[in-house]
Formats: sequence, structure tokens, C-alpha cells
Amino acid sequence: MQSAIFLIGRLLLGGFFINSGYNHFKSIDMMSAYAKSKGIPSAKAAVAFTGLLLAIGGLSILLGVYPRIGVIALVLFFVPVTFVMHAFWKVQDPQMKMGERVNFTKNVALLGAVLMLLSIAEPWPISLF
Repeated sequence: MQSAIFLIGRLLLGGFFINSGYNHFKSIDMMSAYAKSKGIPSAKAAVAFTGLLLAIGGLSILLGVYPRIGVIALVLFFVPVTFVMHAFWKVQDPQMKMGERVNFTKNVALLGAVLMLLSIAEPWPISLF
């Protein structure tokens, strides 16, 4: 039963990150403009790179393939993106500040969930490797 619940959680969490990575590429122009507005140099390359990190992390979690590498990819995504792109404390407009705070706290919670995966012994149940 625990293996099935863990697999369902992996499908949901991994699928979320895969979808987010896909959206980075699908909406690269829009996301690049947003990144540029936050002062990110080479915004298009940064969006593509972060999309790749999300896809690698999501596939790793979903398939159970090299989960530590997947977690590292997601940590490399979350730490800078959370503190640079969603720095709500720098925003003056109350509505924009609230939106950035929501994204900041969501990212911190997802980072916590991803870090908890490091406590699961490898190989994970029902994994490809």
C-alpha cells in the first residue's frame, strides 16, 4: 500500500515539474520578458535552462531514475528562482506583492517536499532503476 501511495505522489509531483518545464519552453517569450523585467541577464537562456532543470527533476522523480540528481536539479532551480524572481519584499504594489509572496511561499513549500525525497532509500519502490 505504501509503495502505491508513494508512486501516486511521485506521479503528481513529477508531473507537476515536467509540466512546469514544458511551459518554460512553450511560453519562453513571455517568461523571458518577465525574467528580463526582474533584471535577469540572458533571460531567454535562463528560462530555457530553468525549464531543463524542471524537466530533469520531474522526470527523475516520476520515473525514480537517479532521484538524487533530480533533487539537485530542482534545488538548483528553486533557490535562485525563489529569491530572485519572487522577492516580494522588494515590490511596492500591494497586489503584485501578494502574488510574489504566494509564489515565494509555494516555491519554499515545494523545495521542502523535494528535499524530503532525499530521506527515501534508493532504489525507490516501483522505479525504472
